[in-house]
Amino acid sequence: MSDTTWPDISGKIVDGVHRLPIRVYYEDTDFSGIVYHANYLKFAERSRSDFLRLVGIHHSEILKLDPPLAFAIQKMEIEFLAPARIDDLLEVETRYTAARGARLEFEQVITRDGEPIWRAILKAACIDTSGRPRRLTPEMLAAFGPYVAAASQSG
Repeated sequence: MSDTTWPDISGKIVDGVHRLPIRVYYEDTDFSGIVYHANYLKFAERSRSDFLRLVGIHHSEILKLDPPLAFAIQKMEIEFLAPARIDDLLEVETRYTAARGARLEFEQVITRDGEPIWRAILKAACIDTSGRPRRLTPEMLAAFGPYVAAASQSG
């Protein structure tokens, strides 16, 4: 399969919002066929990672910087609004709302048929491999800039 026919598995950014489609598989559910609560965090993490990838920030590359950098979640507020079930088609929406110093702030919503079923507000820190906060690099700030501005204009 050529690159031109490969599906866009990283989702897409539309009007400053990253959108990632997710299908609920059997492995995502508990015995009742409902998504196990911790799996929403996995869906959200995939969207945050793919957003970074689409704006040119790759986890593997920032680990090669001097000093090596990574992102760690500092705070998360979550609302479970409705259950997702096996075979549901979901969409994870990720909006970055702030990027300054060592901090990133964002909101994530998981929807089914356009209706929110899960919502989170998160704060993350840019850290070095010893866990100390490190300022976002100028390249990171430039990559996030348009999306933070879009979020502040729409919110």
